[in-house]
Amino acid sequence: MGQTGRPITERRLRRMTGVLARRQPDLAVVLENVHDPHNVSAVLRSCDAVGVLTVHLVYTIEALPELSEHVSGSALKWLDIVVHPDIPQCYAALRAQGMQIYATYLGDLSKSLDIYTLDLTQPVALVFGNEQRGVSDEAVRLADAPVYIPMVGMVQSLNISVACAVILYEAFRQRRLAGAYNQPKLPFAERQRRLLKWLEREGRALPDALPLSVDEPEASS
Repeated sequence: MGQTGRPITERRLRRMTGVLARRQPDLAVVLENVHDPHNVSAVLRSCDAVGVLTVHLVYTIEALPELSEHVSGSALKWLDIVVHPDIPQCYAALRAQGMQIYATYLGDLSKSLDIYTLDLTQPVALVFGNEQRGVSDEAVRLADAPVYIPMVGMVQSLNISVACAVILYEAFRQRRLAGAYNQPKLPFAERQRRLLKWLEREGRALPDALPLSVDEPEASS
C-alpha cells in the first residue's frame, strides 16, 4: 500500500485490530432527544469501551447536539453514528437486524424488567431518553419491554450517561462470561475496511500488511 502519512507503530496497529475484533454489532444504543452534548459524549465513551459498534440517535423535540472528538474523548471517531427521523423508523432498522429493544423507563416498575434479569448476550438495543422527560411514551410502547436499574436509595434515577454505563457494563459482564469477545463478530473483509478507514482518518501511512489478530489485551481505565 505504502501511502504517505504519519507512520503507525506496531502497538497502535495491534490495538486497532484488537478493538475491531471485539466489536459487538449485535449490541446497540439508542439516544432519544438527549439534550446535553456532554451526556451524549459520555455515553459514546462507554459504548466504545464495551465494544458497541453503532449508536442510533433520534431527535424529534430537541435539536441534534453538536458533537466533537474533543468533547467525547475521541470516542466519536471509533463509532458508527446513525440518525433516524423518528422512533418507528429507528426500531424498524434495529428489528431488521434481529435485535430485541429494551427502553429504560421510570414509570410503573411493576410493568418493567429488572436489567439484571435480562439476557444481554442476545442481539439487543438499549434505549435511553431525555434527561428530564425520559424516553417517550412511543419509545416505551413500541419497545419489546421497558427496563429499569434497581435502586435502594432515596433518589429515583441516575444521570443518563451513568445509567447507560451501568447497563452496558452488565451486558459486557454477561458477554465476557459467554465468550462473546473471544472471536470476531465482524467478517474479515469488514474489519479490514474499517481498519483502513481508521488509518486514513488519523492520517496514518498505510502499512504493507493489515494484520487482524486479537492479540492486544483489554485496556483498563
